[in-house]
Amino acid sequence: MFSTSVLFEFIGTAILILLGDGVVANVVLKGTKGQNAGWVVISLAWGLAVFVAAFISGPYSGAHLNPALTLSLWAAGQFTGSVAGYIIAQICGGILGGMLVYLFYKPHFDVEENADNKLGVFCTIPAIRNYTFNFISELIGTFMLVFGILYVAGAEITGPLPVGLLIVAIGMSLGGTTGYAINPARDLGPRIAHAILPIRGKRDSDWAYSWVPVCGPIVGGLLAALLFLALPAAA
Repeated sequence: MFSTSVLFEFIGTAILILLGDGVVANVVLKGTKGQNAGWVVISLAWGLAVFVAAFISGPYSGAHLNPALTLSLWAAGQFTGSVAGYIIAQICGGILGGMLVYLFYKPHFDVEENADNKLGVFCTIPAIRNYTFNFISELIGTFMLVFGILYVAGAEITGPLPVGLLIVAIGMSLGGTTGYAINPARDLGPRIAHAILPIRGKRDSDWAYSWVPVCGPIVGGLLAALLFLALPAAA
């Protein structure tokens, strides 16, 4: 039987992907009301997606919604719950979220000719494919995310809004190279959904790249946790 905290990690991550991948679908798929709305809309909406998902799940699970964050909080001594349970729930929530986006936008997936656009709704695709620098991008982006969250958690102003704003800043500043997965569940879960869904005219799910948005965030988050532990605690 799942604990309430694990259940809400699943629910929260599904909401995160529904709203986050939903804005990507709205911007890139053919014939939507938001087609070609641009990167600013995507960055803002992803920040709001994090805010909404964290607002709903936070009181029950702490709203990690991200395996890299769960591992980093555990490494920093800030989390003592079920690491494996949280990560499994997050990945499964990502799969469900991706499936819901497909269901919602199915007529637009059907008329979209560009298979890369269809894949890009579900998972990240680098602007320039260079595995070394793509990995570094994901590492630095997630380092900034986790380092910020560790200090937000100890500040007087807490809650989902500062984290949502942090996501907006990362997206606008550091998102242009890889699409800023900064979250293995955000990328791997929907990528699995893309692989198993009967999407008309889809391409392969780009498994050759899939390790980057999983490993980069994990390494970046753990480095942020190590630096947090090495620095003097706030007075």
